[in-house]
Formats: sequence, structure tokens, C-alpha cells
Amino acid sequence: MTRSALRSGRPSSSDPATGVTPRPGPPDGAGYPGRVRCPACRADETKVVDSRDAEEGAAIRRRRQCLACAHRFTTYERVDHVPLTVIKSHGGREPFDRGKVVAGLLAATKGRNVTDEQLHDVAVRVEDTLRLQGSEVSSANVGLAVLDELRSIDDVAYLRFASVYKNFDAAADFHRELELLEKSVLPST
Repeated sequence: MTRSALRSGRPSSSDPATGVTPRPGPPDGAGYPGRVRCPACRADETKVVDSRDAEEGAAIRRRRQCLACAHRFTTYERVDHVPLTVIKSHGGREPFDRGKVVAGLLAATKGRNVTDEQLHDVAVRVEDTLRLQGSEVSSANVGLAVLDELRSIDDVAYLRFASVYKNFDAAADFHRELELLEKSVLPST
């Protein structure tokens, strides 16, 4: 018996050929969210015949079969991220742009032995870190997340980025930041 049959006290009527109980749609006929229509015949009833991880665990690949026409097709289930908004120091808001992070990283790593793939990975990790803080983050938190990642990749790139991000205006600023960098890299005794 289906859950709706249990609630209503009536037995469910399932299709004897498939054993699937048809689900009533909402009044407007839009279909249930999560229901997948067959791309070949547009029937509402499909079944999952295989599920696997895809995209290195970032998605689930499902092989489906239409119960009306037997057409097989693939769907993917992914996390739908809420847009990430950056609150600028002057109070303005703008959508997070991974490209801006990469551009800053390219400037900081110019002439250094850092690959484009490493920079892309840093930008992805920065975005993932920021998403854990909520849907709105300050531009200061973006800069700190980038510095955190650069610390483990390249000391010179870290200092270059820090000099712009923290508005260095004297050699003493570089010296202070270098001491902080050395303390964070050295294992504690």
C-alpha cells in the first residue's frame, strides 16, 4: 500500500504491468518537482534503473527508463548553489566572480612557478570556503581566503597579494608580513 492509500484508508490501484502506482499531479497539471518526464513521449512515469556518482562526487548520474515507451535516458542531480554576494567596503553589493579571484592571483603569481590549474583550484577552494560563511560575504573575507590559500602555494605571491590587499606603504609592512608568514609556516615546537 502507498502512503496516500494508508492515509486515506483506501487501497491503491497500481498498474499490473509495471507494479507502479500512478501519483496524482497537482491541480495545475505542472507535475511534481522531482518527477522526470520522458524526453521521447513526455510521459510522467519513469523509473531509475542505475545510479552512480559523477563529476568526482559533485553529481549523481541516473539512468532512467520510461514506463510508457521504454525509452532510456540519463539525468544528473547536482547541488543548486544560492548566488554568493560580495559586500564591498563602500557598502555596494555584487555577485561573486571567480574570474576576479583568478585575475588577482595571476597578477600576484606573475613570473612565479605556479600553473593556471593551481590558480583555478585556489579560486574554487576560495569560493567553497566563502559559501560555508553564507550567501553574503565581505570583500575583506574574500581577500583573507585568497591569502590563506596563497600562503601554502608561493611566499612571493602571498607577499605581492598582501601588499595590495593590505595597502602596504612602507618596507616595514613587508617585513612585518614576512615575519607573520614565517611564523605560520614553521612548525610549532
